[in-house]
Amino acid sequence: MNYLSYLKIFGVGILGGTLPLATYVVMNTSQSKLSDQVIDGNRINALPTSFSGMDPNVDFTGASENTINSVVHVTTKVVQTTFQRDIFQEFFYGPGAGGREFKQYGSGAGSGVIVSSEGYIVTNNHVIENASEIEVILNDNSKYSAKVVGADPATDIAVLKIEGTGFQPIPLGNSDDLKIGEWVLAVGNPFNLTSTVTAGIVSAKARNINLLSERSGKEIVPIESFIQTDAAVNPGNSGGALVNTKGELVGINTAIASQTGSYSGYSFAVPVNLVQKVMRDLIDYGIVQRGYLGVQISDISQEIKEKNKLPNLKGVFVAKVIEDGSADKAGLKDGDVILKIGNKEVNSVASLQEEIGKRRPGDKVSITIRQKDGDEEIKELVLRNKEGETTLVSKEEIKKNVALGATFAELTAKEKKELNISYGVKIKTLAAGKLKSLGLTEGTIITKINNEPIETVEQLSTKLNGMNRGVLLEIMSESGKKDYVGFGL
Repeated sequence: MNYLSYLKIFGVGILGGTLPLATYVVMNTSQSKLSDQVIDGNRINALPTSFSGMDPNVDFTGASENTINSVVHVTTKVVQTTFQRDIFQEFFYGPGAGGREFKQYGSGAGSGVIVSSEGYIVTNNHVIENASEIEVILNDNSKYSAKVVGADPATDIAVLKIEGTGFQPIPLGNSDDLKIGEWVLAVGNPFNLTSTVTAGIVSAKARNINLLSERSGKEIVPIESFIQTDAAVNPGNSGGALVNTKGELVGINTAIASQTGSYSGYSFAVPVNLVQKVMRDLIDYGIVQRGYLGVQISDISQEIKEKNKLPNLKGVFVAKVIEDGSADKAGLKDGDVILKIGNKEVNSVASLQEEIGKRRPGDKVSITIRQKDGDEEIKELVLRNKEGETTLVSKEEIKKNVALGATFAELTAKEKKELNISYGVKIKTLAAGKLKSLGLTEGTIITKINNEPIETVEQLSTKLNGMNRGVLLEIMSESGKKDYVGFGL
């Protein structure tokens, strides 16, 4: 098999402006962000260092007691809405007249972890992505209605918010410090059982199992660098805590390796260092501010080593540098091998993605590379977002382009001509939110809202974000089929 078939695209620098975001510099970095104020797990004292995973007589009771009140049960109600048109009524009274809504109901469940005494909760995106209603049940059986703060399909992380104060946040650990063979605990609510704790060891780090690429849309570049453990984890554990023996959060349990849907040997968690970056972005901005290298990369196989006459299998192979991306501007070339990001060695696509995933556009990164001639060199580069910008997008600007869990793009003149329309906006990406719960998909074109033609992305986002009543959307598929979707806000 040609080694190029193994290539994984990681960041594309500039995408040609399909989503016309005007970026602005946000508040000075010296100013306090909302996430700095509300996420207080870093200020919680963990258990004494005597609770060490390397101790053969380790006691799990302290870590369990330190954790169970921070792990919650998440239940969701899913409502799929379809709209049946009444052609006769529409003929006399206009589009949408006389139509009827039909609803299909479902439910789901998972776990979540309290990261703030003010009620912010981290869970998996797949636990809540189609939810119309979300309820959180604490370990003392108290119940709260939850709202989605933001979701990131690329890492399968979402942040919820429940109203109140005095909740018990979990202490936050450092997943970079985890060692293979170290004891860890998985805490969650499988099968609707409260506060179930299982134990295992760290089996591997920086695992990529191609899970998120199967779940994510075509606009999403998944970041998979899972902690693999043999702690028993079942579907209800999704979104629950992976903790070390000091009771510190080191990961969010996300997936199991199973043919049956139940635990059969291995489970996978998103490292907490990556989770922290994602949840802070979601709390501060509502979306993830993601930086890209602008390269196509692959793991170094024996075939790649021999074909490119590499001295060893260390590092990550750069197959292609994207023009005008971060790597291109820093002088990286096709055929280079990335050995380190900062001071951390990277020997797989997954580990490199994790390191870059912890950073934002505008961050300066030192990269150690080995060039084709064998010389090692340290390059300094500045990360850029998908639009090729180094500045962060302000929360106010995001509101102009994001609504109900979706981002939008204006139609090109060619698309309008092919569909024989003069207005409309298409859905570019979908995360957890109302539009996804209605069954809309990426590429769907919204032509009217409450019978008013939609000309721009900002016009649509403003209306969807500002309404508090019933909404009727006139939509069109990419093939040109027209339909209507009604829902309440």
